[in-house]
Amino acid sequence: MGENQGVSAYPLPPMQYVNMYSDDNIKKGKAPPPPPPIQDTYMIFGQTFNAEDHIIRPLEMQGLRRLYPQNYDPKRELKKMNHSLLVNFLDLLDILIKCPDSPKRAEKIDDLNLLFIHMHHLINEFRPHQARETLRVMMELQKRQRLETADRFQKHLDKVKELLQGAITGLPDDGGMNSKVLVKSEILQATEQTHHETPPQEPCDGLDRMMCDIIDTMNC
Repeated sequence: MGENQGVSAYPLPPMQYVNMYSDDNIKKGKAPPPPPPIQDTYMIFGQTFNAEDHIIRPLEMQGLRRLYPQNYDPKRELKKMNHSLLVNFLDLLDILIKCPDSPKRAEKIDDLNLLFIHMHHLINEFRPHQARETLRVMMELQKRQRLETADRFQKHLDKVKELLQGAITGLPDDGGMNSKVLVKSEILQATEQTHHETPPQEPCDGLDRMMCDIIDTMNC
C-alpha cells in the first residue's frame, strides 16, 4: 500500500477503508468515495517514488552504475550475473576466513548488493512480457474450452438427429394409413346412409291408441 507524503491518500487505515465497501453499504450508498489520485510522491517499502516516474525506472535514475550495455540479451546477462554472484560470494567467504577485518569485505558486500539489484531490475523488465504471455495462455485455454464445448454440442446434435431419423423411419407408410382412414370413412358413411333411409316414426296420440285397442278387442 502506498500513501502520499504530507497528505494521506486514505482517510482511514487501508484495511478499514476496504472493509467499508461491503455489498450492503454499496446498495445503501454508504460506501466511501474512492481515494484521490496521488499527485506528487509516495512511499513504497521505505523508498520514495514520483507519480510521473516510469513503472520500471532505469538504473541511472536510481543512481546506480550499470553493469551491462544498453543493447543486451537479458538471458545472457542474467546468466553472467548469476556466475558473478557465485564468484563474489566465494571471494567474500575467503576474506571472512583469512582476514575478517579487511576493507575488501565491505567492497564485496557492495558488489553482491549491486549484482542483486541488477538481477532484480532485469527480472522486472520481463514483467510486461510475462503479462502478455499469461494473457496468451489464458486466451488459448478459453479457446480450447470453447472448441471442446462446441464439439460436444455437435455430437449431441448429431445423436438427436439420428434418433429423430430413426423415429421417422419407424412410422407406417402413407398407404396403410390412408386405407385405414378410408375404411373408417366408409363405415361412417354407411351408418349415416342407414339412418337416412329409415323413416322416422311419427308420435302416436293417446286417444288414437285407445281406439286401436278397442277395435283390436272387438275383432277378438
